[in-house]
Amino acid sequence: MSDFIPLDLPLVLLSNRGPVSFDRDASGRTVNRGAGGLVSALSGLAEHLDDAVWVCGAAGEEDAAVAAESAGGSILVQTAPHPHVVDGEPDGPAIRVRLVVTDPTAYADFYSVWSNPILWFIQHGLYGRSLAPVLTRAEHDAFENGYAAVNRAYADAVVDEVRARGGKALVLLQDYHFYLVADWVREQCPDVVLTHFVHIPWPGPDEWRILPGDIRERLLRGLLGSDVVGFHTRRYARNFVLCAQELLGLPVDLERLTVTVGDRVVRARYYPISVDAAALDATQASEEVAAHIAMLRYIFLDDDRQLLLRVDRTDPSKNVVRGFLAFGTLLDQHPELVGKVSFLALLQPSRTDVPEYADYIALIGALVAEINARHTKEGRQPIDLRMVEDFPLAVAAYSICDVLIVNAIADGMNLVAKEVAVVNRRGGVLALSEMAGAHEELGEFAVTLQPFDIQQMADALYTALTMPMEERYRRLAAAAEQVRTHDVRRWLDDQLVDLRRIAGFI
Repeated sequence: MSDFIPLDLPLVLLSNRGPVSFDRDASGRTVNRGAGGLVSALSGLAEHLDDAVWVCGAAGEEDAAVAAESAGGSILVQTAPHPHVVDGEPDGPAIRVRLVVTDPTAYADFYSVWSNPILWFIQHGLYGRSLAPVLTRAEHDAFENGYAAVNRAYADAVVDEVRARGGKALVLLQDYHFYLVADWVREQCPDVVLTHFVHIPWPGPDEWRILPGDIRERLLRGLLGSDVVGFHTRRYARNFVLCAQELLGLPVDLERLTVTVGDRVVRARYYPISVDAAALDATQASEEVAAHIAMLRYIFLDDDRQLLLRVDRTDPSKNVVRGFLAFGTLLDQHPELVGKVSFLALLQPSRTDVPEYADYIALIGALVAEINARHTKEGRQPIDLRMVEDFPLAVAAYSICDVLIVNAIADGMNLVAKEVAVVNRRGGVLALSEMAGAHEELGEFAVTLQPFDIQQMADALYTALTMPMEERYRRLAAAAEQVRTHDVRRWLDDQLVDLRRIAGFI
């Protein structure tokens, strides 16, 4: 990416996972680029700037070894044509990276006790409340010695990098792992311009009342150390402002989405993240995707059959079980579709160390077996469940599916819906949960799903499968236009414009 909006300030990025990771094979140390649209967009920005550093966690042993060799400082990684560490001037795009090493026990409490599942479960509305959560002294201790301690370690690294740049910098914090960082950085570096982007849903005040009062106050006040707190949708931004009003008693403006903290005004903003359409186009044009498309057509689309698709992690928030229940109901009530519609599910196992996630995977498998046993016809099973993480295969399936189902209980955005809109060539219909952030942009082009209502979802899937082809292509074209004109680059640019305005450069 080039021609980024000028920042006029050094840049310090912070995320739990960084733009590169290190490993080791028979030939020695290897460097791997991070995947995904967010990493690509932020990497493109960091590579473009003269003075930028990305602070992130040391995810493995080799990352920790690299951090030790640099004595806790930053390293310069050239990212193309192949990623490698450089000592002098790079002859290609490069990113300065600072790897933070934390105590393994503290990190486990930070990540596996608090970030996942407590914060994730609260923000996705996954707690049933009658029996969970149970917050004991152990969780209080894990917050203090884990979440807060790790946040402090990352904040210290950010402060070091800001001070190395004269105390003034643009600081971009990412996601729910670091809600305490902004306030700590501002205490040490009052001249920073600081934004924190939350990539998952932000619920209203009542959900946050699940947490102990002192902890939720610390989390909110930590975020309010920012100049801007960014979200994917206006609803999430408004919920944040309501939390500041109801849980902290701070003066707010619900129209302007602002919170007054002492002599500062904190702005809640919404910037819907998107995809890199050009990168998707290039992937779709690859020989690997073409081979997958030929295979999928052979398996699923002979004799005017139709293909329903989902691509998800096995996170309970994705609502996979109810999606399969709706499909089973569809086949029960429309037996003429048995043998005519296949459901390909490409699922990536997620957080299997969390008991709720492991139990959910088992439930998925049992339900699929039951539906297949009930509706197999002439040896053809209606559901093809694959536990696989294979992006070229997913893009191939996106290209030729008739319906994509996204029925999340809650989703910050859901980029799968946007990826399908860009690459589908079959008039694919989006069957999209009204609880997904993407619904705010794409709902008018989709068939809306109510994720707790099995009958409504079954009816919506029938509507999608029987929709006239002309209407299918009209909706798909409109969705594709929205995504292509609001891509991940625009998501980043819109934030940078606002931050330059706050810093007084506009």
